[in-house]
Amino acid sequence: MRLNGEGKWLDDSDLSYEMNEPDAYALEEALQLKEKLGGEVVVLCAGPQRATQTIREALAKGADRAIHIETAEEDSQLDALATARLLAKAAQPEAADFILTGLQSDDLGYGQTGVVLAELLGYAHATIVMEVEPQGEQVRVKRELEDGWFQHVLLKLPVILTVQSGIKRLRYATLMGIKKAKMKEIRTVRAVELGSETAATVMGRVSLPQRSKQSQIFSGPAKEAAHQLVEKLRFEARAL
Repeated sequence: MRLNGEGKWLDDSDLSYEMNEPDAYALEEALQLKEKLGGEVVVLCAGPQRATQTIREALAKGADRAIHIETAEEDSQLDALATARLLAKAAQPEAADFILTGLQSDDLGYGQTGVVLAELLGYAHATIVMEVEPQGEQVRVKRELEDGWFQHVLLKLPVILTVQSGIKRLRYATLMGIKKAKMKEIRTVRAVELGSETAATVMGRVSLPQRSKQSQIFSGPAKEAAHQLVEKLRFEARAL
């Protein structure tokens, strides 16, 4: 990876873009909910014109239609609050029972957009979701906690769930799905039409991690030196 000339982000001139992995799992969960309950899967994406490629990928996997909030290229790094405000304005007329998002994005990794979206829409929400069990007008979800613990929560619809990666096995887009995707509706709404949002936070500077090598000699008896080595590996290198 290389930094751009301003040192505020990566040089993306030769990068290719794809769907966030957590969002791919959220899409898969949405498609499986449709297979169980009926209805439709609507893809909602905020991003510049190049985001259309990712939207087509979602449609090829089985989503029914899409809404693309087209932002300017310079607004492609909106923070979680600004992004959630745009998504909320586009999602509200849909009156969805389930809104599923990935736990976080692969690039900035805020992990906040779905939660802020839930607050803006007034939906019940749960994070780090591993299982989704619809129960009529409610849904029971399994959340992943720390140290191997899980939590089961019963929520009343409508809900917003941020989905953990690995929740289900991802499907591939079939050749027929790719052909059908070209005929599916993508409704484009420009961010300025929704009241273009300004990020509350600004990326000031990005720096690459510094690489360095150090050598340390442990003297004394072998047992004492081994103890010192284990302490260094555990608490400084965090390799144990």
